[in-house]
Amino acid sequence: MKKLQTILAASAISVTLSSMSYAGELIINSDASDPAPKAAFSEIVTAFEKENPDIKVTYNLYDHEGYKTTIRNWLVTSPPDVVFWYAGNRMKTFVDRGLFEDVSDIWDANKLHEDFVSAKPAMSINGKQWGVPYTYYQWGIYYRKDIFDQYGISEPKTWDEFLAACATLKKNNIAPVTIGTKYLWTTAGWFDYINLRVNGLDFHMELMDGKVPYTDQRVKKTFETWKQVVEPGYYLENHATYSWQEAQPFLYRGEAAMYLIGNFITPNFPAELEGKLAFMQFPVINPEVAIAEDAPMDTLHIPSRAKNKQDARKFLAFMARPENQTLVNKALLQIPPNNKAQAVDNVFLNKGVAMLNSADGTAQFFDRDTDPAMAKEAMKGFQEFMVKPDRLDDILNRLEKVRQRVFKVK
Repeated sequence: MKKLQTILAASAISVTLSSMSYAGELIINSDASDPAPKAAFSEIVTAFEKENPDIKVTYNLYDHEGYKTTIRNWLVTSPPDVVFWYAGNRMKTFVDRGLFEDVSDIWDANKLHEDFVSAKPAMSINGKQWGVPYTYYQWGIYYRKDIFDQYGISEPKTWDEFLAACATLKKNNIAPVTIGTKYLWTTAGWFDYINLRVNGLDFHMELMDGKVPYTDQRVKKTFETWKQVVEPGYYLENHATYSWQEAQPFLYRGEAAMYLIGNFITPNFPAELEGKLAFMQFPVINPEVAIAEDAPMDTLHIPSRAKNKQDARKFLAFMARPENQTLVNKALLQIPPNNKAQAVDNVFLNKGVAMLNSADGTAQFFDRDTDPAMAKEAMKGFQEFMVKPDRLDDILNRLEKVRQRVFKVK
């Protein structure tokens, strides 16, 4: 009997110790792999561990493209405790499948409803909150002001002015627009903006929700407008062979003059180009259409099957604090969603903040706003169109079949 009691006591100690070490390990999987966010989150993790000495953080870093695929496997097999992800349909897809934890309690306990007023709708489904946002940012056209000045080009405000600028640059052997479409998503920036400027935000979101056929004449009008950039050869040659990072040096070397991209590019700008790079809003195409912008929001979530949800909640609450949102976004040169945080004084960011504040509405981004299966096939179609615009009808017919299948249209 005494021997049995000893065994049971030893087992209890073993379980207790196991639980203690288990509760003190927090596993975070992140795609913040570019130099600026990598450094910022290293500082955040260090600060979190200092404040919580009983918690040891394992911070796993992955490249952007691989992360988008592997997260789907983690969430259904052996998920970490915290994942980096995105707002919009990207978040909704995992919520609908029961793979993300309801974190409304974090919002209630930390009064985040007051601090994240503008971000709350993007984080809410069915009246509940499913994550904490840590940054958002503007999209627009970054351009070489010195090259524009050299050829007497003023910042284009309208589509006609933009096309005229492209023609001047092309004539002088400068690629008007650099882009790398190897990983497809950069093509969606062009579709988003042209569709938003031609048809408006409400139509765009109906298309994202699968309520509009891709063969609709309004969608075709977006592509016909896009052809005005594609057919004259205004994009960087062989863009399908470059990633978005590999397309940047053409801008920096002055071999290309413009790049439609998010503000996450700005920490990569070479110091020697200070004062030579500028930012502009995507030009107006139809003046009767209200101006909407892409403003993607990056987020943190707790997988529903995470093992250490208690410490995961502590980390999300920590990341929601204004001082930590300020720290991260200072490094990212992006905008903190917490309205008590301080946006860094930066020429690109200042213009972006003003632009978003005056916008009539915002979208997340094509592959964050629509169903993932639809986004995957659509972006393949966008890239094909940019290489072979004569295939437009075939591409739209194919995308319409995908829409009917994905959204179960009868």
